[in-house]
Amino acid sequence: MKKTLVLAVLLMAGFAGYSQKIGVVDTQYILDNMSEYKIAQEQIDELAVEWQKEIEKKFKEIDEMYKKFQAEAPILPEDEKKRREEAIVTKEKEVKELQKKRFGKEGDLFKKRQELIQPIQEKVYNAIKEIADAENYAIILDKSSGTAVAYVRSKFDISDDVLKKLGYTPGGMGTGN
Repeated sequence: MKKTLVLAVLLMAGFAGYSQKIGVVDTQYILDNMSEYKIAQEQIDELAVEWQKEIEKKFKEIDEMYKKFQAEAPILPEDEKKRREEAIVTKEKEVKELQKKRFGKEGDLFKKRQELIQPIQEKVYNAIKEIADAENYAIILDKSSGTAVAYVRSKFDISDDVLKKLGYTPGGMGTGN
């Protein structure tokens, strides 16, 4: 589907006029060269590790509850067995809910990633747009997004121009704006 879309766009650009400029960027390369992105990604990674440890600790507690229950089950009255089984099941549901809350589709990690990464991505997009407008590019393709770009001559790759526009040194880390 993506290949067809890219081909259609390229053909339309070609038919619209032979003077249309097409540029290419590698947004992952750009982001990897931005210190603010690396800092944000480190914060997200630290949170993920912290939350994973919290969840693992709770699962370990459940495992210990279960082992204790199994060891004591033969001598427990039926009503106490049932109470403990329910407590284990309830605790397990709570931990699974916490796991979903932290790592689910709309969970805390997703929200934190949006909070920290999305503004940086918008900054990159705006820099790309400014360069495209100033240099009269008709199309800018992102070769890091899985778009079917098999080959690009380096003179059409404006990734370093975007980094410069953002205040970063290509291949290294600048200050950013």
